[in-house]
Amino acid sequence: MEQIFSYIIGLGAAVMMPLIFTVLGLCIGLNFNRSLMSGLKVGVGFVGLSIVTALLTSALGPALNAVVGIYDLQLQVFDMGWPAAAAVAYNTAVGAFIIPVCLGVNLLLLFLRGTRTVNIDLWNYWHFAFIGAVVYFASDSLLWGFFAAIICYIITLIIADITAPKFQSFYNGMEGISIPQPFCAGFVPFAWGINKALDKIPGMERLEIDAEGLKKRFGIMGEPLFLGVVVGIVIGCLTCTSGGELVDKTPYILGLGIKMGAVMELIPRVTALFIEGLKPISDATRELIARRFKGAQGLSIGMSPALVIGHPTTLVVSLLLIPVTLVLAVVLPGNEFLPLASLAGMFYVFPLVLPYTKGNVVKTFIVGLVVIVLALLMVTNMAPFFTSAAHDVYANTGDAAVAIPEGFLGGSLDFAGSPLAWIIFQCCHSLRYIGAGILAIGAIALVVWNRRRIAGQNAA
Repeated sequence: MEQIFSYIIGLGAAVMMPLIFTVLGLCIGLNFNRSLMSGLKVGVGFVGLSIVTALLTSALGPALNAVVGIYDLQLQVFDMGWPAAAAVAYNTAVGAFIIPVCLGVNLLLLFLRGTRTVNIDLWNYWHFAFIGAVVYFASDSLLWGFFAAIICYIITLIIADITAPKFQSFYNGMEGISIPQPFCAGFVPFAWGINKALDKIPGMERLEIDAEGLKKRFGIMGEPLFLGVVVGIVIGCLTCTSGGELVDKTPYILGLGIKMGAVMELIPRVTALFIEGLKPISDATRELIARRFKGAQGLSIGMSPALVIGHPTTLVVSLLLIPVTLVLAVVLPGNEFLPLASLAGMFYVFPLVLPYTKGNVVKTFIVGLVVIVLALLMVTNMAPFFTSAAHDVYANTGDAAVAIPEGFLGGSLDFAGSPLAWIIFQCCHSLRYIGAGILAIGAIALVVWNRRRIAGQNAA
């Protein structure tokens, strides 16, 4: 079993998801041609997104490393990025069996009518495996690891159900889709609470500026493309220590600006492929499940947040938060984590935030600022346990992605900076049986409440 799932996971999202979508399309009654084209378009979307992300990383990485060296910004926790977190997650006993375990939990909750989400985003199951793997190494117990992963999965499904109506109404073309990804789900309470608090501030309505309003108010300076160019040029200038060097590096600086602008422009175009490939599958799946499951109206297909990271507000706020995050990492008391490789994942903070802030740039930026402060501290707190898991995986596999430089701890903003992961980890590691009881009771209570909520909606 471990070898089978390791092989499937090793195919990567760009290969795994087209195969899944093609088989799924055939199973739900689509003909082979439509199923295959849907799968291929989703696969091309993943390839395109990985190319754009690689462009961002390859362009921004050397510049940020130069800034770190010039201003001596070295901190104790080394940024491993999401590939290392995924490698740690999937190369453990928890990760090897996470797909069948989570699919079984999802099916059970569907039969119990405790969820409306059918989570087919198998690649992102590494998020559940990650929290399970870290708890496993911290407790030296496989049972504790699977418990943490299952609790995380259940809570994420409930949050996906709760957020689905707002998500589907806010994003165009997302009917019947929900986002059961725990990194995104962990920020929903902050989006809801901060948005409510900001609405009570007098004069806040004057700052109701979405991405389109930003363009109208600031013209070209409100365009994500132009902002990308400006931020790239500013970061490029920071790599210079003198006026002469600034002149010499002008081609490099301008090139960095164009590349950052290209990322801002290409991401929305790439994510459009996901939607185009997804629509026939999601429509047919919802129709089939609605026929087979009594009272299953409103079932949602759980998909990757990559579908919507091309929203202009997400692009603008993520871009503005990159330099702010670097400054926060240096000045924030108690933080030892300097995010570099993880900055490419900044876009994934906001897919479930925007439906609550209604795409307001100011509110979304404030939410992002708060969660990034917390994320830096949480990554620092979990770094020793992440390091222990990474060392074990490296010893067993020799995977260079999880190799941590001598004298550093390892960390990753991607999911290690999620409030949901941190709370589950603390309950399992620090509070042990009391924490496990709290998590179990809380998860069961959420399922019962969600079941009643679904029944009420069906009756209405």
